[in-house]
Amino acid sequence: MAGLYDLSAKTISGEDKSLNDYQGKVTMVVNVASKCGLTPQYKGLEELYRKYKDQGFQILGFPCNQFMGQEPGTEEEIQQFCSTKYDVSFDLFSKVDVNGTNRHPVYQFLAGEGAKFPGDISWNFEKFLIDEDGNVIQRFSPRTTPEDKKLVETVESALSN
Repeated sequence: MAGLYDLSAKTISGEDKSLNDYQGKVTMVVNVASKCGLTPQYKGLEELYRKYKDQGFQILGFPCNQFMGQEPGTEEEIQQFCSTKYDVSFDLFSKVDVNGTNRHPVYQFLAGEGAKFPGDISWNFEKFLIDEDGNVIQRFSPRTTPEDKKLVETVESALSN
């Protein structure tokens, strides 16, 4: 199975981006949506990102429309929503499938067969924390907010290693 840093993904502006660019950083991968009850988590994710980015922390947001059609917009609409409503400055990617036969390779790595935390993504805003070497440290449920004490402690611990 390919490692995280062997993969690439399209940014929300349509460019191919190698995930090798994130090597050496603690990275959180989150499937996001604009019309979900959990959408306000964008605010907490952005605050977490801004607090720790100078210590080598990254967040990668992957919009997904697989959960009750809660991300119906185009890439442009998603980007506009994220920047105007939540002032998102962490990296956003093009809309992907996180489950099923068209599951994006990043999610194949995170949750597919042979993954450390295998199993379908349950809903929008499921979070995976990855260490600087590309190993998945923890998987957090969609209802675990970015402000959650255990989540923040796990990020801090990963950054201090």
